[in-house]
Amino acid sequence: MGPVRILVAAAALLGCVAAADVPELRLDGPPLQGALRHGVAPPGTVALTLDGRPVPLAPDGRFLIGFDRDAGPSATLVARLADGSERRQSLSVARRAWQIQHIGLARPADGPTPEYARLREGELRRIGAARALRSVSLGWAQQFIWPAHGRLSGAFGAQRIYRGGVPAAYHSGADIAAGAGALVVAPADGVVTLAPPPGFSLEGNLVILDHGMGLTSAFLHLSSASVRPGQTVRQGDPIGRVGATGRATGPHLHWSLVWEGARLDPASVARPR
Repeated sequence: MGPVRILVAAAALLGCVAAADVPELRLDGPPLQGALRHGVAPPGTVALTLDGRPVPLAPDGRFLIGFDRDAGPSATLVARLADGSERRQSLSVARRAWQIQHIGLARPADGPTPEYARLREGELRRIGAARALRSVSLGWAQQFIWPAHGRLSGAFGAQRIYRGGVPAAYHSGADIAAGAGALVVAPADGVVTLAPPPGFSLEGNLVILDHGMGLTSAFLHLSSASVRPGQTVRQGDPIGRVGATGRATGPHLHWSLVWEGARLDPASVARPR
């Protein structure tokens, strides 16, 4: 089967066009680094992949795809139909101009102690296991809201480059400068896959929500959490309070959004509440 042209449709169209009326792959916006896109697969699609990785597919043919902050310039989306045929499309992924700060100093050479490295390895395993859990939540299909009130004090994707071109890790979420104790709510429906206790050395009190279809949110540095693992929450439900636990210089909420391992810009999917 020859290449299939991707039709870029308005996001509202996804909710009103039945899968049976859609003859081609559709996305609600152009592929872009750090962006989440909703799509509709052709009728009869039984499997979907992005660069060879499985893409979760809803019964009505809807799906999500996300492009990491450092996604390359191209990607391949393939729909396999019930008759064994394929529809393949090469996507051009637009680059974004991230906030880059050049520092005229050498990057600090101090690494973690062996004791902390062992601690951190265990913490990352727990976080990875929580992100790997899958639920039937339909939060992924909602218009997200901001989980807290406050200005954006730290932008997703920002990065420091030290002398000699040595990069530090980029900022993997959005920082919201809400005051200490400010309410944090679910940005969309979801199932809690991780909640304190205990806390984590970097993230502090951490809550992770699974929104379904491979999409998860994480909320870092909370002073307290009001949810438990396995609990179902609805958009706007309280999940905790803003704090400065873990490695934080002051009270704020760090919200990260991840789709199937790709880190996404929360500011691109959420509207103010």
